[in-house]
Amino acid sequence: MEPEFPNGCIVIVEPGGVLLDGCYVIANQPDDDVVLRQLRLLDDSWVLTSLNPDYEDQQIDGIANIKGRVIQRAGRRRADRKSYI
Repeated sequence: MEPEFPNGCIVIVEPGGVLLDGCYVIANQPDDDVVLRQLRLLDDSWVLTSLNPDYEDQQIDGIANIKGRVIQRAGRRRADRKSYI
């Protein structure tokens, strides 16, 4: 999910957070993988999108597989911190 989430950064997730179009989420995939994606509402359907164009968008049936909303990114320096609330 670079450049927004550089490799090695720490994300703080709020389980049960309010899900809005454009927020970043942690979601379970059908193959039991866990991914960090941006949640988009397109034509009344929820879609998980990646900032990396090498990965395809994935339409999901509702938000049952969303484990939480990213509320903060942390890094090694204070300047690397960012809030998503």
